[in-house]
Amino acid sequence: MADNPTSLIDPKMLELLVCPLTQGTLKWDREKNELVSEKARLAYPIRDGIPIMLVSEARKLEMPA
Repeated sequence: MADNPTSLIDPKMLELLVCPLTQGTLKWDREKNELVSEKARLAYPIRDGIPIMLVSEARKLEMPA
């Protein structure tokens, strides 16, 4: 069960979280285990089941070609 990232994330918490930059909704990328803000083009990492909601820790998303 430990290798299943879904078991480490509280679904209620995910419903409440918003992007700290845009206040927009976030989409959970299960494969990369991060929360994606499409509006800000940022992906916030989830470490040990805890979303790291700092812009300085976020990964910039590539613009689609």
